[in-house]
Amino acid sequence: MDLLSIILVILYLMLTGYLGYLGYQRTKTAADYLVAGRSANPIVMALSYGATFISTSAIVGFGGAAASLGMGVLWLTVLNIFVGIFIAFVFLGNPTRRMGHHLDAHTFPELIAKRYNSRLLQVLCALIIFCFMPLYAMAVMVGGAEFMAPIFHISYDGALYIFALIVAAYVIAGGLKGVMLTDAMQGAIMLVGMAILLAATYGRLGGVTEAHQALGAMKDQVPGFLKAIGHQGWTAMPRFGFAEPGAPMPGAVGYHMWWILVSTIVMGVGIGVLAQPQLIVRFMTVKSKQSLNRAAAAGGIFILFMTGVAFTVGALSNVYFAQQEEIVCQVVDDGALLDPGPDGKGKLTLVPANAPEEVKARAKRFVSYRLPGAGEEAPLNHSLWTEKTEIVRGEGGASDVLKPRLNAVLRSVGLGTTLQGNTDTLIPAYVRSALPHWFGVVFMLTLLSAAMSTMSSQFHTMGTALGRDVFEQYAHHRHGSRSIHVTRFAIIVGIVVALVLGKYVRGNIIALATAIFMGLCASSFLPLFVLGLFWRRMTKPAAVASLLTGFLTSGLWLLFVNGKTAGGIGLCQAWFGKPNLVPADWSLTWTVVDPIVVALPLSFLTAVVVALATKPMDPAYVDYVYGGVRPRD
Repeated sequence: MDLLSIILVILYLMLTGYLGYLGYQRTKTAADYLVAGRSANPIVMALSYGATFISTSAIVGFGGAAASLGMGVLWLTVLNIFVGIFIAFVFLGNPTRRMGHHLDAHTFPELIAKRYNSRLLQVLCALIIFCFMPLYAMAVMVGGAEFMAPIFHISYDGALYIFALIVAAYVIAGGLKGVMLTDAMQGAIMLVGMAILLAATYGRLGGVTEAHQALGAMKDQVPGFLKAIGHQGWTAMPRFGFAEPGAPMPGAVGYHMWWILVSTIVMGVGIGVLAQPQLIVRFMTVKSKQSLNRAAAAGGIFILFMTGVAFTVGALSNVYFAQQEEIVCQVVDDGALLDPGPDGKGKLTLVPANAPEEVKARAKRFVSYRLPGAGEEAPLNHSLWTEKTEIVRGEGGASDVLKPRLNAVLRSVGLGTTLQGNTDTLIPAYVRSALPHWFGVVFMLTLLSAAMSTMSSQFHTMGTALGRDVFEQYAHHRHGSRSIHVTRFAIIVGIVVALVLGKYVRGNIIALATAIFMGLCASSFLPLFVLGLFWRRMTKPAAVASLLTGFLTSGLWLLFVNGKTAGGIGLCQAWFGKPNLVPADWSLTWTVVDPIVVALPLSFLTAVVVALATKPMDPAYVDYVYGGVRPRD
């Protein structure tokens, strides 16, 4: 890392540390530590909400997904703004703020508990958060570490540890005040970084019109295994429909891409944001409805820049890789296994053992290659080759060069990945390979900010879930310093769990892990949260039943139906001898349908049916919940 990078990183860390210290100084009470004293500036709140919402999983994970799936991922941006900002701030924000202030709630589980007068619900919500949010935190850490490791010339594990230690320092000390102050600074850096990324990309590709025309013209470069499941080019939505049983998909079952894009990415994340505990608590940090309204406008602009730019650049990276990227390789004439054709161009194919001697005579074997930005060599994977591949022999000791006309999907193949590739590497690879070094430094700070802002809120939420929402429910020290100590200990535990997951779970995991957690939260929390805000008839048994229905349905779907998670966990294979429980006569499309498609409607239906079938809550208590005087016990 050069001197400029070192100086900027030091300045960034010093400013982060100073803001965390300010948060520590201003934290005097539990309300300060948990809800920033309920007096946050609306712009600070908006930047904190946006920076918490948008993490490295959005920039790196979903940006990589856009490189593979195309511009259709931009529908997630639309849903993020409409649902995550407009509906969240305009319809849910003020009722949440008003009820949270009135009931003196400091966390999302505490808000739910006081709405339904149920300690059980508080503990259940807290345990789900504490047990499963490390999965989301892991995704954020992996996204940052994938980019930071080669920049700092450190190991991937080392990058994980650095992230964790820095964030832990100011979260543990400063509470939510420290988190929101650092979030605001980091959000401003993210806005600048993403604006430059968009401008630099269009400049690199010859302009806005030229870049998008070139991407549209690449329709014929879609890999065959993606065409088989509905990919129609990077500027078009995938074909809608259901895959036929046995549809070709190397390394996986046959399925249709439309369902991946719409159910998992767009719906799973776009709807799941409404039930994110670390975001809901932000509504309880401002004084008034007017503050929320001012925050909504700033939040919408922030989300548009963050997700819209990341997804657009991800898709456009295909143009750069196809037009510009070259792969350094070593070619030896050892009469081995590969045939590039008589002129060194054309489609590279495997040479069978019984091939004619004249074919073997002109065969070339690529001993090794190095992708741009990679720190290690890897055996050449034949899936990199296209019909427009060129071999340029080096002279005078210079390395040979392979010009394979790669799109992003093929570019991600190699370095130990499967044929489908590791799309988590694409955005970092694009920035390192295509853009000037100075922007690599800017983007480094952008990803640092995205990772740290989200991780700080995640760790704070995990800590308060155990300290405030579990420990205090079974301890005599309510609202005291002891619970804050427990909260800080819980933050450390959450960080350790996320580190372990990040260390051992890698490879195309960022977008998936984010979607899993957000979908799980939506299915478990959204019905009881929304109905609790607006429907006086909603009851405690209905809330418990809804939570359990959403959580268990999501969990069972992930364990026994979803192809990626069920196959990865292996419980279904161990119990039933097959990777998932999808019947053979069903469309294999169901193996990629997100649990939210099934679990969320079931959770809402359960809530309504049980609420109507059970005794209404005490009218006096319900009146108190919605702004009245607390009834005498």
